[in-house]
Amino acid sequence: MKTILMKTTHLALVVLLFCSFSYAQDKEITILITNAKIFNGVSEKLIEGSDILIENNLIIKIAPNIKKPKGASVIDAEGHVLTPGLIDSHTHIMWNDDIEYLVYGSAHEYTGVLAAVAAEQMLMRGFTAIRDMGGPSIGLQKAIDDGVAKGPRIFSSGYFISQTSGHGDFNKQLNYQSPYFTNHVDPLYTRGWTLIADGVPEIKKAVRENLRQGVTQIKIMGSGSITGAHDPIDVTEYTLEEMKAIVKEAEKWGTYATVHAYSDESIQNAINAGVKSVEHGLFASAETFEMMKKNNVIFSTQFLSYSLKPEDIGMTGETAKKYLIAQDAAEGGYKRSKELKLKMALGTDLLGDIKLKELQMQELVARTKYYTNAEILMQATSINGELLALSGERSPYKEGALGIIKEGAYADLLILKENPLENIEILTKTENLLVIMKDGKIYKNNLDE
Repeated sequence: MKTILMKTTHLALVVLLFCSFSYAQDKEITILITNAKIFNGVSEKLIEGSDILIENNLIIKIAPNIKKPKGASVIDAEGHVLTPGLIDSHTHIMWNDDIEYLVYGSAHEYTGVLAAVAAEQMLMRGFTAIRDMGGPSIGLQKAIDDGVAKGPRIFSSGYFISQTSGHGDFNKQLNYQSPYFTNHVDPLYTRGWTLIADGVPEIKKAVRENLRQGVTQIKIMGSGSITGAHDPIDVTEYTLEEMKAIVKEAEKWGTYATVHAYSDESIQNAINAGVKSVEHGLFASAETFEMMKKNNVIFSTQFLSYSLKPEDIGMTGETAKKYLIAQDAAEGGYKRSKELKLKMALGTDLLGDIKLKELQMQELVARTKYYTNAEILMQATSINGELLALSGERSPYKEGALGIIKEGAYADLLILKENPLENIEILTKTENLLVIMKDGKIYKNNLDE
């Protein structure tokens, strides 16, 4: 009898604990932010005299003198600047070492551990969302969304879609077992990095398999590259017909395709095929930039990456030579895109050693030669938010808008010690990030210090 009573009591305790946990999970969290100067992501002028009311993960009201709801927590911004969380439009969150080692040499778990560390570091630098431009990041995205790991929201491209000998073909061996003529399975595929596809039928299957994984957009390797194992930087990859097949398959799923492209021909092919953004794009001609403008294509290039010395980012030999070619073309591309007022995304594309990602905030500073502080902040917030929204129904985050402070937007917010509109370099020092909030949850609050 005593044993039965003990078991019954134990069961009741488990049920009680479960119910308490469920209640805690379902309980609404309300936060009122007062006394902030608001940069909303779209206006160069700070908004003063308005409070922000947050329920759970969304901004529900912005107005002067909001009455504190019962049970709400209050964050007094003390006159500091409030901005949307920053967004990086071009990251490789899983790429934190030499790519050949990650694919062919390391234990798969090593890649995941490095990525989890990099993700938390990004969040603590103020990046609350990223667009991952290739790599096995879907598992990390789920771990972050489930609260198992800390990091930004991840819009994952999953596998690179690459032709044989294209930018996604990272196997340096020249005498290797092709997966198309043997039973060999390349770790590029099994480890989630690249789907090699040639010709329209293969391409359709590759894109569909990627979409099956749950990606938010499709990344096309459309030209030669700096870090590729086999492709000179001037090479055009994929035909217009092949590109159209990729774009069409993405559109059927309510999302879009973006393209890695340097050569002018590859960029034109991609635009004619219907891509929504161009990555890098530095060799584009004036005519091609006009095409981007006419077709409302967002330009996602990098400024910091092409202003460094090859040895500073671990590049040697042929890779360093290709990097210098891209660097020579960079300024012309920047000037043309600025003159045409193209929509410019902010992405970093820092890959290789995990320590290189510590330079992420320097991307904002590198743009000051061409853009005002306000323009750069808009690129890192509302323009990048517009880019992420192109994923449509494939987006994992459809409740609210990103990169903007407005009613109905996600509560992804930063409170800054100093005003970045006056000096954007303040963002390079983490001590100037007083509050970091993502999805209504506070990850850092130094206002009381």
